[in-house]
Amino acid sequence: MNKVMLIGNVGADPEIRYVDAGVCVASVRLATTERGYKLQNGTEVPDRTEWHNIVLWRQLAETVEKYVHKGDKLYIEGKIHTRSYDDRNGVKRYVTEVWADAMEMLTPKPATAPQNP
Repeated sequence: MNKVMLIGNVGADPEIRYVDAGVCVASVRLATTERGYKLQNGTEVPDRTEWHNIVLWRQLAETVEKYVHKGDKLYIEGKIHTRSYDDRNGVKRYVTEVWADAMEMLTPKPATAPQNP
């Protein structure tokens, strides 16, 4: 089974592009943090942050384009995909991404002031 569930913060505004016949694709950098702790001998283990490359397609990407910004908290559910490419110097590079199947926005929306008629 290839399933990933992440809750984290968006590190930068999403990158949006359109491919083949107007299909929307969004790329998001998501930071997840594992909290630090103190060992019995008093040694402190610091927080550890991991960065994840998230790829969202079609409707999810369009939602990201409209509503997701740097600093927002997201729940992402998806699959791990690994791809490779050759860089400018001909060196093979590998990229690991999470292709999202589901997303939930966890950042509360700001309260809007009531409009006067």
